[in-house]
Amino acid sequence: MKVLLVAPNIDATDVGEAYVAFKWAEALSELVDLTVLAFQQAGRQSVELQLPKARVVTWREPAWVRKHERLNGMLKPAWPVLSKRVKHWIRDAMLAGENFDIAHQLMPQAARYASPLRHFECPYIIGPLGGALQTPCAFRKEASSAPMYTRLRALDRFRFRHDPALRASYMRASCVLGVAPYVEDVLADIPLRRFEPLLELGIDTVEPAKSRVMQAGQLRVLHVGRGVRTKGLRDTVRALARLDGALQVTLTSAGAGEEIDVCRNEARRLGVTDRVTFLGRVPRADIEELYAGHDVFCFPSFREPAGGVLYEAMRHGLPIVTADRGGPAWIVDDTAGLKVPVTDPDRYAHDIALALQRLAVDLDLREKLGTGARAKVEREGLWPRKAAALVDLYRDILASEIAPRRYQRIGYPILT
Repeated sequence: MKVLLVAPNIDATDVGEAYVAFKWAEALSELVDLTVLAFQQAGRQSVELQLPKARVVTWREPAWVRKHERLNGMLKPAWPVLSKRVKHWIRDAMLAGENFDIAHQLMPQAARYASPLRHFECPYIIGPLGGALQTPCAFRKEASSAPMYTRLRALDRFRFRHDPALRASYMRASCVLGVAPYVEDVLADIPLRRFEPLLELGIDTVEPAKSRVMQAGQLRVLHVGRGVRTKGLRDTVRALARLDGALQVTLTSAGAGEEIDVCRNEARRLGVTDRVTFLGRVPRADIEELYAGHDVFCFPSFREPAGGVLYEAMRHGLPIVTADRGGPAWIVDDTAGLKVPVTDPDRYAHDIALALQRLAVDLDLREKLGTGARAKVEREGLWPRKAAALVDLYRDILASEIAPRRYQRIGYPILT
C-alpha cells in the first residue's frame, strides 16, 4: 500500500506534535510504502535520515517561525506555506505519473487548518484532531490568566460553520480522526462522511509489573503537568485538605509554571503544606522514577484534549484519578482508574477527595486498577499496534471507497 503522509514537523529530537508525528511515521514506514511531506527545521537532524524506511520530501521551514516558539506551537503560522508546497508537489507528482493509494494529513492536531488534500479526488484522512475544548463556565474566573492568543479557540465554532475551505477539508475527507469521541461533537456543524476516535499518543514499552508495598490509609499521590490552571493541580491540593485526617495521603507535584506559586499559597491557606511537595521542573529520567515510586496518579485536567502523561503513568501500573471529560474520559476506563465529573471548583475538589480516599482504604481496588491500567496501555498504546490498527483503517476505507466512487489514486484533481 502506498501512503502519502503530511505533517508540518516530523522530528525525533523535538517535543510535542513533531515528536508524535515522527513516532507515527516511523511505525507506519515498517508496514506500508510511505512518502512523507514536511518542513525541515534548521539546525535539526535531517528528517530523511530519521526515517530511513520512508521516502521523505522536505522544504526548509521559514526562519521567522522559530522566533516565537509558543506562538508557533499554538497557531502554526507557517501552515499556509507548507499547504501550498504540498498542493504543488502533488500536482507535479500527477504530471510525472506518481500514484498513491491513500493520503493522510496527520498534523496539525488543532481542528482549524484547511487541508491541501481537499483539492484532489482521492481518499484521504485528517487527524487525529484535538483541542477546541472550552474551559467549563464554573472554572473560567480562576483560569482567566490564559494568554490572549489561546482565546482564539472561541473562533473555532464560527469557522466550522462558515469557513468554506475548512468545511470542504473535513466534508471531503474519507475519514476524520479525533483524539477522543468529544471531537465529533466539536465538529457537529460539519457533515462528516466518517469519524473515528484514535488517540494520537503511544508508548514504546510497558514497565515490568512490580509489587508495591501498600498499607491501608497510606497513599502517595503524584501529579505531573505544566503549571497552568487547567491541569487540575489546584483542585488536587484542595482535595487533599478535604480528606479524613486519619489518612496519611501525600501529594508530589512535578511541573513548572505560573500555577505552582498559586498552589503553594493554596496549600498554605488550607494547612496542608506538610503533605505537598512541589518539585518544579523535573528531568525526564527522574519523572520515570516518580511514577515508579508513587501509588496513584491524579491528573484532573479539565480541558485536556488527550493526556500523554496518563499513558506514562499507566505503563508503570499506576491507577488513575482524572476528569470525566475530553481525552482523559476516553483514555481511562473503569478498568484503569476513577473518573470525576467536572462540575464546579468546590464540588470537583470534593469528588477528587472521595476518589483518593477510596483508593487509600481499598487496597484490592488499587491493585486491580493498577493492573488494568498497565494491561490497557499495553493492549492499545504500543506504537506498532497503533500503526497496525491505522493501516487496517486505511484498508477498510479503501474497500468502502472503491465501489461507490470508482476509486482513483492521487493525481486526479477535483474539477472545481
